[in-house]
Amino acid sequence: MTYKDYIADPARRCAVVAHRGAWHGAPENSLAAIEKAIAIGVDIVELDVRKSLDGELFLLHDDTLLRMAGIDRDAETFTMAELQAIALRADDGGQGRELTDQHVPTLKQALEIIRGRIFADLDLKDRDLFSEVAACAREMNAAPYVDLKTTVMTPEHVAWVKAQDIGGVPFMAMASFTEGGIGETLSVLSELKPFMSEIRFDHIDTIAANRSAFEAAGMALWKNTLDMANSGEWTDTVALRDPDKIWGRLIDAGISAIQTDQPAALKAYLEKRA
Repeated sequence: MTYKDYIADPARRCAVVAHRGAWHGAPENSLAAIEKAIAIGVDIVELDVRKSLDGELFLLHDDTLLRMAGIDRDAETFTMAELQAIALRADDGGQGRELTDQHVPTLKQALEIIRGRIFADLDLKDRDLFSEVAACAREMNAAPYVDLKTTVMTPEHVAWVKAQDIGGVPFMAMASFTEGGIGETLSVLSELKPFMSEIRFDHIDTIAANRSAFEAAGMALWKNTLDMANSGEWTDTVALRDPDKIWGRLIDAGISAIQTDQPAALKAYLEKRA
């Protein structure tokens, strides 16, 4: 099954998205974190993509290697060979985390694991890599299993996306919806027909009241519940205490993909809810 077919399946449950892989017990953005996500039954992994000094695509979130390897230097100033010699800290890194046997992986190494086994949301730290990353996915026969995404709120954003060579790779829009502006936002998005949208919103009722409009657009909805400021009240911390209040309300409103740093807990909740 392709990523787009999976998302379009009306019978599926809410998708569990593991932020930077399943990193509890494996370094974030590592091959081990992808394998762990597969092992626990996660549907999608979110991975961060950068480009090395010598032009190789690799996985890492931060600008520097300080948090994940204790090296205070811009990661993109290393060659890929140098990056692959650097041991990553456990889990989400930071002082006190031990070094592991995992190293900074290339995107190609990640795609070898992903292809046909799990889906992946590729978060590019430089959106100018869109066409290059799409070409890599096609070369690795992984295009049907990954997505590329960027903000789409204006005609200028639409024009930029249309100018990229991402043929064969599903596109996910990142958009904000408000009660007064939802019609205009949907009109802009209709120019690209994204299969899914990573959303923010003014109020959950804005989403719930417009489920039919999203369905008519053929666009699934993805929401982050990460413990970050831009998640607002919708955080993993609250969800772990009261999953119905966070994950349950989002699903009831029509959200069908949730990105979390607690994928095992979300999966267990969905199984219990079913």
